[in-house]
Amino acid sequence: MVETWQQIALGALVLLVFTSFIKEWVSPEVVALGALVACVLIGVLPIAVPSPAPGLEGEAFTNALRKFNADALRVFAHPAPITVACMFVLSAALERTGVIEVLGHWFERTAGTSPTRMLVVMIVIVAGLSGFMNNTPVVVVFLPIVLGICRRKDWAASKYLIPLSYAAIVGGTITIIGTSTNLVASGIAASYDPKYAFGFFDVTPLGIVFVAVTFVYLLTIGKKLLPDRVTLAALIDSKDSREFITRAFVSQESPLIGQSFLESSLKKMKKARVIDVVRDGKRVREGLNEVVFEEGDEIIIKGRLGDLMGLSEKDGITQDTSDQLGLEDVRTESAVMMEGIIGPDSTLVGKSLKELNFRQRFGVIIVAVHRRGRNLQERFEDVKLAFGDTLLVQGPARRMQQLFELKDFVNLSEPKEVAIRSKKAPFAIAAILAFMVLGLLSGINVIPAIPIVQVALCAAVFVLLTGCIDPSEAYQSVEWKVLLLIIGMLGLGQALQYSGVADLLAIKVVEATHGMDPHILISLIYLLSAILTEMVSNNAVAALLTPLVIIVGIQLGVDPKPFIAAVMFGSSASFATPIGYQTNTFVYGAGGYKFGDFFRAGFPLAVILWIVASILIPIIWPL
Repeated sequence: MVETWQQIALGALVLLVFTSFIKEWVSPEVVALGALVACVLIGVLPIAVPSPAPGLEGEAFTNALRKFNADALRVFAHPAPITVACMFVLSAALERTGVIEVLGHWFERTAGTSPTRMLVVMIVIVAGLSGFMNNTPVVVVFLPIVLGICRRKDWAASKYLIPLSYAAIVGGTITIIGTSTNLVASGIAASYDPKYAFGFFDVTPLGIVFVAVTFVYLLTIGKKLLPDRVTLAALIDSKDSREFITRAFVSQESPLIGQSFLESSLKKMKKARVIDVVRDGKRVREGLNEVVFEEGDEIIIKGRLGDLMGLSEKDGITQDTSDQLGLEDVRTESAVMMEGIIGPDSTLVGKSLKELNFRQRFGVIIVAVHRRGRNLQERFEDVKLAFGDTLLVQGPARRMQQLFELKDFVNLSEPKEVAIRSKKAPFAIAAILAFMVLGLLSGINVIPAIPIVQVALCAAVFVLLTGCIDPSEAYQSVEWKVLLLIIGMLGLGQALQYSGVADLLAIKVVEATHGMDPHILISLIYLLSAILTEMVSNNAVAALLTPLVIIVGIQLGVDPKPFIAAVMFGSSASFATPIGYQTNTFVYGAGGYKFGDFFRAGFPLAVILWIVASILIPIIWPL
C-alpha cells in the first residue's frame, strides 16, 4: 500500500519535473528517466508486479496493478515508444528512397510562380506528408527548398517558414501515427481499457478540420501577421561578399620568422585578414594573437579577390608577396557562404565555438549566429550552441561538404545531396500504404483488430528486408531522446495511477467542477494541454494528463474518450512559442524570427483551434 508521504513525494517530484522542463536545467529525456528512477527509489512504482496477496483484497490489489501495467520495466515495452521508433524508420525509408525528395522537387518546380501559390502548395504537401510520417524530416527537406526559392524570387523567407512548421504540426493530427503525442495518449488509454483506444483514422475528422482551418487562417489573417525578417544569409550581399582564401608559406629568408602576429604587418592589413596558421600539417592551437611565425608556416588569408590581388604597401603586403614577407607558393580558392542549423542530436550542443576550436577543427569560419531572435555578428565565440541556432558559415566548398556530412548541421542553403535508392521507392511506398490500409480495415472491423504496434513493426522490418534502408541508417534515424522522454514520462504516469495520486487529483477536479457541463470541461482540458505544451514537451503533457482525464471521465460517469481527444489535440497545438514543438525550433533560427513573432502569428490560430475543438470533440466523440 502506498503511504501518504510517498504520495506527497510524488507530487513534489511532478512539480520538480515540470520546473526542470521549463528551466532547461538538464536535457528533458534525462529529467524523465530520472523521474522514473525516483519513482522506483521512493517505492511508488514497483520493479515487478507482486504475487497475489492472500484473500480477496490482495487479489484485487494485484489485478489492479496488472490492469495498470504498474511495473517500472514494462514501460520499456510499451507500444507507444516502439511504434514511434518504427515510424522514424519508415520516415527514413521514404527519405532514403527519394520519395520525399521527388515531392520536394515537384514543389520547387510548381510552387515558385507566385507567393500565394507557393503557400497553398506547401501547406497541402507538408500537412499531407506529416499525417503519415515523422514531420521533422519533412520540415528538414523543405527548409532549404523554401529558402532557395525565396532567395531567387527575392521573397521574405519569414513569410513561409512559420506556415511550414504550422502545416507540419496540424498535419500530424490527421492520423493516430501522425504525431507521437497521439500514440502516447492512445497507448495509455488502451492499457487502461482497450475500449478507450483510438483506431488509425479515428482522429482524422477533427484532424482534417484542423488542417482546413489552419490553411484558411494562414492565407487570410495569418498572412498579415507574419513578420518580414532578414535571414542571416541576407545580411551579406552575395555579390559584394564573395571572398577568397589565399594560402601562402613563410620562406627561409622571411622577416616574419620570430615575429608574433601582433608585431607583424599582417595584423595591419585592412582589406584582408589572417584567419589561420598551419604548422607541420596541423593548425596552430593557440589564438592568432599568441602565434610566433616559424619557417614553413602556412598562413591562410581571407579577403575579396580584388583586395588579395592588389594589396598596397601601406597594408603591409604587396602583390609580390615573396619580396616583402617571404611568402611563396600562393594558392587561392573560392570561399562559399552557407547557412546551417544546429540539429537536436548535434554533438556541438552545449559547447561554445571557442571550446570546439571550430575554425581549426572544421577549416571554416563562422560569420554570424542567429540566437533567440537576434542576428549576432560579433562576440559570439563564447555563446553555448543550442538546438535551433543558425550559423552563417564561410569556407572552401570541399570543407563545407565535409562539415555538413557530419550531421551536426542541417544544411539550409541547398538541399542535402545524398545517394538515394530510387529503385526501392515502390517498396517504401507499399509499406506505408499497407500500414494505412490495415489500420483502416482494422478500425472499421473489416478484419480482426490488429494493434498498431504490430503493423508498425511489420512495416519497419519490411523496409529493412527490401533494402529501402540499411540497419545502420535505421539506428541513426531513430530520435532516441524522444523515445527516452516518452519512456520516462510513461513511468511517471504509471506511478501517478498506482500511487492513487491520479485518483486524488481527479476527485479534486470533479469537486472543483461540480455541476459544470462536461462540454466545458472538455474545453478546459484542451486549453490546459495547449498551455502546458508551449512550455514543456508535448509527449510529457500527454503522458501526465491522459491517465488523469480518464479517471475524471469515470468519476463523472461519462465516456473518457472525448477528454483523451482533448489532451491529444491540445498537446499538439503549439503555435505561440518557438520552443513548444521541434519544427517551430527548426524554423525559428532559419527564418531570422524573434520570439514574439510566433505569439503574434500563432496565438490567434491557437484560440481559433481551441474554439473549434471545444465544439467538435463532443460531436465526434459523444459523452
